[in-house]
Amino acid sequence: MTASEFKKHIIEGIPSALPHPKPYDHSINHAPKRKDILNTAEKKLALKNALRYFPKKFHAVLAGEFTRELAEYGRIYMYRFRPDYEIKARHIDEFPHHSKSAAAIMLMISNNLDLSVAQHPHELITYGGNGAVFQNWAQYLLTMKYLSEMTDNQTLVVYSGHPLGLFPSHRDAPRLVVTNGMVIPNYSSQDHWEKFNALGVSQYGQMTAGSYMYIGPQGIVHGTTITILNACRIISRRGGKSPDCKLFISSGLAGMSGAQPKAASIAGVISVIAEVNPKAIQIRQSQGWVDEVITDMGKLIRRVKEATEKKEVVSVAYHGNIVDIWERFADENIRIDLGSDQTSLHNPWAGGYYPAGLSFKDANRMISEDPGKFKEYVKKSLVRQVNAINRHTARGTYFFDYGNAFLLEASRAGADILKPGGEFRYPSYVQDIMGPVCFDYGFGPFRWVCCSNDPADLEKTDAIAVGTLKKLMKHSPEQIRQQMADNIHWIQEAEKNRLVVGSQARILYADAEGRIAIASAFNKAVANGKISAPVVIGRDHHDVSGTDSPFRETSNIYDGSKFTADMAVQNVIGDSFRGATWVSLHNGGGVGWGEVISGGFGMLLDGKKTTENKLMMMLHWDVNNGIARRSWARSKGALFTLEREMKRTPGLKVTIPYIADDKLIDEVL
Repeated sequence: MTASEFKKHIIEGIPSALPHPKPYDHSINHAPKRKDILNTAEKKLALKNALRYFPKKFHAVLAGEFTRELAEYGRIYMYRFRPDYEIKARHIDEFPHHSKSAAAIMLMISNNLDLSVAQHPHELITYGGNGAVFQNWAQYLLTMKYLSEMTDNQTLVVYSGHPLGLFPSHRDAPRLVVTNGMVIPNYSSQDHWEKFNALGVSQYGQMTAGSYMYIGPQGIVHGTTITILNACRIISRRGGKSPDCKLFISSGLAGMSGAQPKAASIAGVISVIAEVNPKAIQIRQSQGWVDEVITDMGKLIRRVKEATEKKEVVSVAYHGNIVDIWERFADENIRIDLGSDQTSLHNPWAGGYYPAGLSFKDANRMISEDPGKFKEYVKKSLVRQVNAINRHTARGTYFFDYGNAFLLEASRAGADILKPGGEFRYPSYVQDIMGPVCFDYGFGPFRWVCCSNDPADLEKTDAIAVGTLKKLMKHSPEQIRQQMADNIHWIQEAEKNRLVVGSQARILYADAEGRIAIASAFNKAVANGKISAPVVIGRDHHDVSGTDSPFRETSNIYDGSKFTADMAVQNVIGDSFRGATWVSLHNGGGVGWGEVISGGFGMLLDGKKTTENKLMMMLHWDVNNGIARRSWARSKGALFTLEREMKRTPGLKVTIPYIADDKLIDEVL
């Protein structure tokens, strides 16, 4: 397809003539069939909702087709309307546009649906089993059409994938405002999501899927690397015998969990990651993110012993169930130093977790045909998994929840995961690592995408980021020098570690000062032509201020406010009027629908002076909102960070807590 034909297809939106039906591509990793949750009246409503995207002349053909999709897949994806062109990140100028910001958003949407990036691309799901960009292909086509028409005096509004339309605004307003899954709180159970999604009225956007900020598994490689490095430091501080080359066990290779073997190798540990989906394993091996694939348990045990003896850093994908590894390694008395889990347990009943005792194929069949029985299998499997993990931790394994709702769902399954006082046996990685080491000091997942799609520009941004951080580190206080050193090393090694999948993107953890300095340097480089095209900056919602999640991002907040969501909502509102190009607010992300409120932003650095002012104002708020909240919760790290920030920033005045004496509290009670 020529460049002009591609632009013509984007501008057309929903075709004026019905395209031919698309054959079901069995080579693609598809979403599992969703359970049949709608009654007859609701199925009629789902069909009416789907048909409203199309002229009435198409309804006779599409009504039957959409009925079959709903029956066969549990959703109406509108496969017929999947475009013939390749969906991928391109040079920003290859997208038809009247607004450069709109073209940047099209680039980011396209990357989220790239076949090499998305988990279930034909179902418009980027990662996490149900983290959707759109609910159906009509929404994609309309959104891209609107973006091609948009001017800098309009804002596109998107409700859970549905493009509501273009509305008059002004140049300094966001070009795009996205919400995902924002249902009334009492209607936020798993079955509510199933029903609303089947009806076509809401979706689960995860974090960076529905906000168009996903950059492939690289997005989580860095965070996982930092987590594993600091977990190893925790083990070392505990003392006792600890091997130089540690063994890390976890599960999940599809979507963001695919980062684990790469991160483990960068951190210098042996890793074994279990995965039941052969296509997910094949993708990660072809991308160079996993070194070896083993299907036999006996061979796996021999390989792990060999690597441990030789102190050989190697990543192994085990094609099988994680429960079998935990149990067999316990029986064989194989020492596991680090353990976690990255199955999508925010979505336990619809393909997020595959239980022991069922094949991948049988499990997918049972999800739709007998969901009640499948639920019981999941619960029993979680109980077995926890029992085996407990055997290992009794021998010294450091196990942490990686924010996927493992502890939460295991407790709901009745597993032996609670202490006598009702707290979880094991920490969230945010409680032990990310919170006190990173978030409380303002460090979080700052990322950027080169809109030229040119590796040469990415190399230049890497050099700029390293130079900027080195300059800042000369004056960094002792409390953040390790964080700075880890991130400088990360960027210096980034190209060698072959992290790019999809767009020319990078991620590092930086505080407010670092993010502003790097973004400003990028903007200047775009202005003087050193970087050939604009750069998009953003972050994961998993950040200092972006997410209220009591079992993950805010799990290390101990003043009782971790179940509130003011921070995440205020963050999106504040970003929107301080200069963000687009903003998004989601129900869910990581731990699951109904368990989290999260938000994010994207900003186009186009080299303009006005952009310089926006990035300084917005990035300062985007980090320090969370620092202020964490300080009020009496976090020592956040109090230190806030004191430093107020000295540096005129006009910043934040309410500081007085610390009550515990002895006094005990006496009066």
